Amino acid sequence: MNAVPQDPEPARALERWRMILGTPASELARLQSSDRSRDAALQWLYGRDEELAKRGVRKGGVGGGDGEGRSPDDAGRRGGSEDSVLTTVDWLEGITKLFPKETVERLTRDAVERYQILDVVTDPRVLERVEPSPTLLKAVLRTKHLMDPKVLELARKLVTAVVEELMRRLATEVRHAFSGTRLRRPSQVRLARNFDVKRTLRGNLGHYQPEERKLYIEDAHFFTRSRRRVDDWQVILLVDQSGSMVSSVIHSAVTAACLWGLPGVRTHLVAFDTSVVDLTRDVTDPVELLMKVQLGGGTDIAQAVRYAGELVENPRRTIVVLISDLYEGVSPAGMLRGVKSLIEQGCRFLALCALDEEASPDFDRDMGQRLADLGAYVGAMTPGELAAFVAEAVNG
Repeated sequence: MNAVPQDPEPARALERWRMILGTPASELARLQSSDRSRDAALQWLYGRDEELAKRGVRKGGVGGGDGEGRSPDDAGRRGGSEDSVLTTVDWLEGITKLFPKETVERLTRDAVERYQILDVVTDPRVLERVEPSPTLLKAVLRTKHLMDPKVLELARKLVTAVVEELMRRLATEVRHAFSGTRLRRPSQVRLARNFDVKRTLRGNLGHYQPEERKLYIEDAHFFTRSRRRVDDWQVILLVDQSGSMVSSVIHSAVTAACLWGLPGVRTHLVAFDTSVVDLTRDVTDPVELLMKVQLGGGTDIAQAVRYAGELVENPRRTIVVLISDLYEGVSPAGMLRGVKSLIEQGCRFLALCALDEEASPDFDRDMGQRLADLGAYVGAMTPGELAAFVAEAVNG
């Protein structure tokens, strides 16, 4: 009598639960060799939660983090019982072989942001192996002051790779935003690509036959495109370089580089904490610019707004973009007076609490409301949305 083969799916499902739950579920299933390696890699990282719990440290609070990037399926995971003496280099090399790229990016992000394993970006052996990503770029900017020259040179290569990818993506969005700088004018040249659908429909509505449900076209309309004349505009980006704004600092540098040299736009980039640094001359080299940024310190927004006022040449052709969480540390009243003065002169004032690909703001809402009451635009944008806003103002 032949044995009936067992369905492998229930056993595999138990193995998956064993991988998720770690040691508490060790009786569920015995892991295969490849899964034991994955489990050891996860234990090396997420097993730290158990040690933190013993020390009474709140999960997600390591290094001032807030648990960003953690999903419900790994919260509380303690991993398997296998002992691990992996170094960061060994672990990184292992996960690139054991997991798909998306999982590797997630594990690396948690290592840096959740557990503050800084040798991911300060150990030259790791930097030579690591895959560039925005998360690692942020980590480099936060830790570059700890790096010796050799490590800093490797880190610069990582920064360059990430910035070039961001530039490539944003440049396309900027070109698209500014491609609408042409006016449509009626034309007698009948080319299919210049067929004016809306004007043709409006002009022939009288020829609609309800019983046939057809619109007969007697007069077709076409247009030609001509370059719209644009006045010279100033775009002044004021970037808060406090640690919480690191994503916005990165995207501000890339955005400024993409706006630089566009017809009708003069871009200024100003970084501030309790002092103000004009970085405009470095705008064309966002990598060098980012390597000069000093994250952290206090926040004197009022001083930055005053400096912007000194740069303004024609208020009605000026957009001032304050990129900050709006937590003013020196003079809230002075900040509001400065913003009010710029708006009353005719400047368009944007207070962006986030400028990045996610545009998830975390800011002083009371100050945001007070700025909105003065006539400022308050919110969050992706770099592409900011480029579209500038394009609409310049070509409006």
